[in-house]
Amino acid sequence: MPATYDLAVVGAGIVGLAHALAAVRRGKRVVVIDRDAQANGASIRNFGFVTVTGQERGQTWRRAMRSRDVWLEVAAKAGIAVEHEGLAVIGRRPEAVPVLEAFMATEMGEGCELLDAAAVRARFPMLQPELISAGLWSPHDRRVESRQAIPLLAAWLVEAHGVTFLRQTQVTAVEPPRLETSAGLVEAEAAVVCPGDDLLALFPERIAAYGVRKCKLHMLRVAPPSLGWRLPGSVMTDLSLVRYSGYSDLPEAAPLLARLQREQAEHLAHGVHLIAVQSADGSLVIGDSHHYGETLDPFAPQAVDDLILSEYCATIAPEPPRVLERWTGVYSSSGRVMFCDKPSDSVRLVMVTSGTGASTAFAIGEETIADLYGAGGMS
Repeated sequence: MPATYDLAVVGAGIVGLAHALAAVRRGKRVVVIDRDAQANGASIRNFGFVTVTGQERGQTWRRAMRSRDVWLEVAAKAGIAVEHEGLAVIGRRPEAVPVLEAFMATEMGEGCELLDAAAVRARFPMLQPELISAGLWSPHDRRVESRQAIPLLAAWLVEAHGVTFLRQTQVTAVEPPRLETSAGLVEAEAAVVCPGDDLLALFPERIAAYGVRKCKLHMLRVAPPSLGWRLPGSVMTDLSLVRYSGYSDLPEAAPLLARLQREQAEHLAHGVHLIAVQSADGSLVIGDSHHYGETLDPFAPQAVDDLILSEYCATIAPEPPRVLERWTGVYSSSGRVMFCDKPSDSVRLVMVTSGTGASTAFAIGEETIADLYGAGGMS
């Protein structure tokens, strides 16, 4: 270990790794410090869905586009498989059609295709035909297998860029050029703290000022379809159109929301919408739900999984699939997509508070490091 690092990154989830990458690309010596022995949090408990289409219009959408490009560059170098490309949004109800049309009229619709019901059925024959009014195909989105991708990314940062990892190490104080840890002092000229869903260990008063709480979600891996088909990309439905702000902020989404409140009120109450992605072995990962609180219980009621499965069966396969694996994820949530706080000139506190870490972290990392080391930052 060098006596002093240029940058210490606290947290080895995707947000922390993204900051480490941005720093080493500027020639900085980086140490990443994490309390766990391996990636175990929200960065691996997800779809691996690098979501561009549907992200909040403006900066978040631009960050997603940039992060998608970095993912593709890094994946090729780190041996990370891109499982599939593109997103199909299935508008099951007539009220979804104006939402998709309005989306296509924005800059976010560039490169996407608006499909009528016949075109949706022709292109995606595995979908259920009864309720399809229109569809959107986006070529922008990507998918990786998170539980494989995050360790591979960390290993590549070590091998290709000389990043040091200190695992099973708790950071107790961040005051560059010194960080106090359970393994002793670490010297670094600057630090970026990426605490994930840990709201109390470091800078709790600053985190509290942003109104951060936690969000729990349900996810399932189900058996490969018996007919052997493969999804063309990720799949979403009407429920996603009223949840993802790139669609839901459009005025045209209001009638769709009103109908869903009449027909699928329980889904909305549990924050359920459908995302379905497929893995190399043919199995599918589907979800998810959203429950909020300061301390979330560890329980995963079957009733919530049944709501997810009902949307899957209504859209993709009529027979309930065999569930191979279940898990919950927890991420930090607030009324904003993310924030970058500045405890001092040499410290940044970065939290993604919208469940979009995999989709936006690489761009956020570049912005933070530019703030630290660019014009007006540290030299």
